[in-house]
Amino acid sequence: MSRAALLVLCACVLVAQAMVAAVNLLIPQLAASTPHPTPDQLLWTVDAYVIVFAALLIPAGALGDRYGRKGALLSGLGLFAAGAAVSALAPGPAVLIAGRGLSGAGAALVMPATMSVLVRLTPPERRAQALATWTLSAGLGGLAGNVFGGLAGEFLTWRALFWGVVPVAALLALAVALAVPRTPARADAAVDPLGALVLAGALFAVVHGIIEGPSYGWSSVRVLGSFGAGAVLLTAFTAYALRAARPLLDPRVFASRGLRAGTLGIGAAFFGLFSLFFVNAQYLQYAKGFSPALAGLAIVPLTVGMAVVPRLGARLARRTGPRLPVGAGLLLIAAGLLLVSTADAGTPYAVYGCYLLVLSVGTGLCAPSLTLTVVSQLPPHQAGLGSGLNTAAREIGAALGVAVVGTVLASRFHGNPADPAQAAAFTDAMGVALRTVAAVLLVAAAAVVRGYRGSGPGRTGAAAGGEGAS
Repeated sequence: MSRAALLVLCACVLVAQAMVAAVNLLIPQLAASTPHPTPDQLLWTVDAYVIVFAALLIPAGALGDRYGRKGALLSGLGLFAAGAAVSALAPGPAVLIAGRGLSGAGAALVMPATMSVLVRLTPPERRAQALATWTLSAGLGGLAGNVFGGLAGEFLTWRALFWGVVPVAALLALAVALAVPRTPARADAAVDPLGALVLAGALFAVVHGIIEGPSYGWSSVRVLGSFGAGAVLLTAFTAYALRAARPLLDPRVFASRGLRAGTLGIGAAFFGLFSLFFVNAQYLQYAKGFSPALAGLAIVPLTVGMAVVPRLGARLARRTGPRLPVGAGLLLIAAGLLLVSTADAGTPYAVYGCYLLVLSVGTGLCAPSLTLTVVSQLPPHQAGLGSGLNTAAREIGAALGVAVVGTVLASRFHGNPADPAQAAAFTDAMGVALRTVAAVLLVAAAAVVRGYRGSGPGRTGAAAGGEGAS
């Protein structure tokens, strides 16, 4: 694969992932804007993108395997831009929410297609490094969303942010058309419309329940109903897939200890990372008095570890096996969260930035090995399905991180965080929430490391070269 093609694919990943975070920083402006959304509608404006994105990732990856990844990528960019335009033109909350959902569907086509093109076109000996670059782009997307969301919130309007996405997506589509080669479509790749519908419904229900839990209460009828529907649909999908001749996703692949460990590890890493994203902007604006734009820029220390360390993590995995970088990386994420949990209004930003750096080093260290583990467990012709599974685990982990930290924060702090007199109470509650997330992450890390027992040097890279085809 050419360097230009790799850069274009990574740019697509960065933009799609950025829109997960960008709108969060525009919530105050949206609440006071002309559509006048209710609190519930405001929540759906943020969540529609994430829920649709997560629900469609696995079916979208299978579509790319069947009909061609480049076509899926171009279609995804078109839907992404169309959704942004609909959101920018929205006269009311319903249209705004619909536009966000349409962009989420486009992102669901973009993310698996980029990774599967990369896997198909990169030689096995270079695949770990290429996936490290893809992982870096996904991580930087969250940071870019914070930066540009903050800038738009302070100097522009929320409509300007959505309008800005349209030409960016158009330029990316042109770059994809020119720089990214086609990969062979597979007429024998399973699409399984019924299985795709049931699995998408199950993921939609589960992610919906996770996101709504902090707002409505985990024991509310609405949330329990979502989880119940998700459980029923997942059970139905499993029973159907075990009998189907060509299922969308054969549940028997989860008999692989490596796949279970990789999926849990990816979810755990983004569980920790997005719990930080949730409290970071609030801490910087309410406790430290930063403007929205400065709060977006202040998260930049997270880019350092994610930019430098993934290639180191990939090289370390080749020498020692994935267990060491995965375990060390997850432990560093938990350590970073524990350090951030000690921050208060008097903590110097330089110190806080060092805390962020610890967390970013952990993410950069473990993410490439985890991503390669998940993708390598499926045959190369199902690279889109594998990348969809990998990204779905990321999004579910991210949603859980936000839900858990939001729930604990809400249970400990009932005041107005914008009130300077309540800054100490807010940072105390934030500390408890982040320590809770760190404790959960440490338990998950122990399970993940246990799942990597017996994975010696070269095992992950070998699997990526085709070992998973069996």
